Amino acid sequence: MLRQETRAYRKLLILVLLGLSLSATAGLTTVTAAYEVAVTDLRLPVSVNGTLTFKQCPDCDAQTLRVTSKTRYVLNDRNVGLAEFKNQLKRVRNRKTQAATVMHHLQSNTITAISVNL
Repeated sequence: MLRQETRAYRKLLILVLLGLSLSATAGLTTVTAAYEVAVTDLRLPVSVNGTLTFKQCPDCDAQTLRVTSKTRYVLNDRNVGLAEFKNQLKRVRNRKTQAATVMHHLQSNTITAISVNL
């Protein structure tokens, strides 16, 4: 009898915890979207307050988003300036297979970071 009661309590506890976790996630909103794009589908900005153009996939339409002076350029897990970032990407041999991660802040509709690991 004790085992049946213990199992019943466990089931009840699991159901309560599941219910709590569902209600906790209901209030979450997406703040940033991350896109993994091929370097060949990436057009870097000319200046720190310019625009970045990229395609999420080879057949997708290109989208252009704003970069700001706060946009981070990350190369091999190290923050670098835009000029160094562009110079290093020019040296990439196989631009179709080299991936870059683009971080898009949805509310401000700006790019917060572009990251590449060479």
